[in-house]
Amino acid sequence: MRQAATFAGGCFWCTEAVFMQLKGVEKVISGYTGGTVKNPSYKEVCTGKTGHAEAIEIHFNPDEISYAQLLEVFFAVHDPTTLNRQGNDIGEQYRSAVFYHTEEQRQQAQDYIDTLQKEQIYPDAIVTGVTQASAFYPAEQEHSNYFNLHKEQPYCNLVINPKIQKFKKNFKDRLKT
Repeated sequence: MRQAATFAGGCFWCTEAVFMQLKGVEKVISGYTGGTVKNPSYKEVCTGKTGHAEAIEIHFNPDEISYAQLLEVFFAVHDPTTLNRQGNDIGEQYRSAVFYHTEEQRQQAQDYIDTLQKEQIYPDAIVTGVTQASAFYPAEQEHSNYFNLHKEQPYCNLVINPKIQKFKKNFKDRLKT
């Protein structure tokens, strides 16, 4: 039975491009969540005034990939120690957050963060929020599958592609064929 996971790890173009490649992930939708405005646009979210994060909603088959494995990838492909920022993308809309759909997801996310902190995987404290999932608004169509459709663009080459290469190296056993 298909389940959902929702993560915000900076620019949704980056996170979408990674999670689309995982075995067991059936669909990845870029969008906005965690804010106060209904049906926000990309332009509105970019102002930082809606409270939304750029996020992805992942539909996955738990018989093929676990929520714990999704968390592992999520924390490996972005910097969970920078508040409201990923690289040059700055603002609340680029925050690191796990939006849990069940109490089990909340507990798994919090336990994983606690383990990363205890093992001092990162030199700084993890600032990733763990918040109950709320309304998720899909982004405009031009943001869907962005990396694969615009690989030649500088942002894709300079920011997204290095993340994907690192991801492929570290998670090659979990890639779709």
